[in-house]
Amino acid sequence: MYLTLRCGVCLGTLPFSFIFQGSKQALMQFSSSCVDIPTISDLIAKQHWSELKTHLLNKSPNTVLNQLLTSGADPELTLRYFTWSKSEFKLSPPLELTFKILQSLAFAKKYSKIMSFLDNFVKNEKKYLVSSIFHAISVSGDSFCANSILADMLVLAYAKNSKADLAYEAFNRAGDYGFKLSVVSCNPLLSALVQQRKIGHMEFVYKEMIKRRTKPDLFSFNIVINGLCKVGKLIKAADVIEDMKLWGLSPSVITYNTLIDGYCKMGKNGKMYKANAVLEEMVANGIPPNVVTFNILIDGFCKDENIPAAMKEFAEMQRQGIEPSLITYNSLINGLCSGGKVNEAVNLWSQMIDSGLKPNVVSYNSLMNGFCKNEMVKDAVESFEDMSRKGIAPNVRSYNTLIDAYSKVGRMEDACALRDMMPSKGLFPDISTYNCLIGGFCRKGDLEAAKNLVHELSDNNLRADLVTYNILIDALCNRGESPKAMRILDDMSRKGLNPSHVTYNTLIDGYCKEGNLRAALNVRTQMERQGRKANIVTYNVLLKGFCKKGKMEDANGLLNEMLEKGLIPNRITFEVVKEEMMEKGFIPDIEGHLYNVSIR
Repeated sequence: MYLTLRCGVCLGTLPFSFIFQGSKQALMQFSSSCVDIPTISDLIAKQHWSELKTHLLNKSPNTVLNQLLTSGADPELTLRYFTWSKSEFKLSPPLELTFKILQSLAFAKKYSKIMSFLDNFVKNEKKYLVSSIFHAISVSGDSFCANSILADMLVLAYAKNSKADLAYEAFNRAGDYGFKLSVVSCNPLLSALVQQRKIGHMEFVYKEMIKRRTKPDLFSFNIVINGLCKVGKLIKAADVIEDMKLWGLSPSVITYNTLIDGYCKMGKNGKMYKANAVLEEMVANGIPPNVVTFNILIDGFCKDENIPAAMKEFAEMQRQGIEPSLITYNSLINGLCSGGKVNEAVNLWSQMIDSGLKPNVVSYNSLMNGFCKNEMVKDAVESFEDMSRKGIAPNVRSYNTLIDAYSKVGRMEDACALRDMMPSKGLFPDISTYNCLIGGFCRKGDLEAAKNLVHELSDNNLRADLVTYNILIDALCNRGESPKAMRILDDMSRKGLNPSHVTYNTLIDGYCKEGNLRAALNVRTQMERQGRKANIVTYNVLLKGFCKKGKMEDANGLLNEMLEKGLIPNRITFEVVKEEMMEKGFIPDIEGHLYNVSIR
């Protein structure tokens, strides 16, 4: 695969100019000691190491290696001797000598031997800087093509061993020395950078490849598009598709699937519209969608809470003769369960079984989640037990789903028993497990038990997260102890956790329910100082709080302020205005804003 790097140059006999590093005595030994190369080569070939060691008594291992190199001996035998002598005599040979051997292998076109050596080299040799290695390559021989081969394989070795930073540095060093790299090493480098989410580096490598005239192939473009989509750079990803066409390459179904998936995961309004637009372009270019395409779209619509559209794609894939996969069914079952349509999910489950597909732990977790959301705890328990009967091991999420269900219906003994069972199954509770239990105890009003669980976290190498603190703050606010909840907010900040909108809005609501509107407004001020702008929930809570205290003019001012900031009233807003203002005889004065609550 490296023949293209030869550039038509004949790789002749390797010139050798090696300065032996050692004492004068060693130099004299080098000049005066000659070895029987044919005999030594024969012993190496037969791997008669004991006999070889006896034959080489009083001779420097590096001297022998030097003479093997200059004699034109088989490079593979030279490498074999190098490996043996390094281990036998505990040598640490100079880098220049190491790469002279690799140069000889390059001349002999022993590329697999070079790759195997460099693979072990990058795994085990941690003391050499990339800059030192490239210096050694440059001084080990003056063949541009052989040096390019070594540089290319070095980049590949780093990338294959998940050493993306070193591979990236080697790529840059190769450019500094003018060595020619191939797409064979550049593609794994691009892929390694994407895996480590170093997308800026990936973009640089892609642009440098083109600048250095290393022609990207279809895999190169697909890797770059995937990387850009992972960080939401979808316009750039579309531009790369245009680059691909300029290079005379046609986008594949993988190319389009990657871009469609990027839009589906974008998390903004209109994302599915754009995903469909890419699908239409794909079909117009004569590339039919496959099961992966439909799975991406179905999952996207489900996460967008558009189940009818997901079911429409499900029907379309079957119309086109594409068999749904387990991933297809899992996405739909999860979407239906998340949307509260558990009966439809059960019907789809039966359809999946009838089609010959066996559910996995993801399938069961989704169905259990649906049962739990609908307070069908008995059905969730039956699914949990069925999973074990079918030989499918429940995971931490399985336990957490059921623990959460028990906690929400107040069955804390069952919830704790299930938590205690986990270690015997080789599973350990995570922070989500504890949050479910802490939330359950808080709902029961047992804050002491909840606090004991919080203290228990550190014993299990866990630490409270944002959800934990939000649960505790909500519990205190519901008990009318908002000042205590504020102290928890301060503790969060000391521990480096950034409060969310939920945190601040819960505190604002707590103070409003206690009638302490000044404190509520102070929390809003603190929230905005921390870079979180008041959202529609913030204003709804404040509106209700001011109305409850009979401060209608102030509430009206908040309503105008909310609209001026471009926040769109939701159902809760209209309910507050109607029930707390209009039904109490106060007609809000909306200054210049289009407002009609009567039609809601």
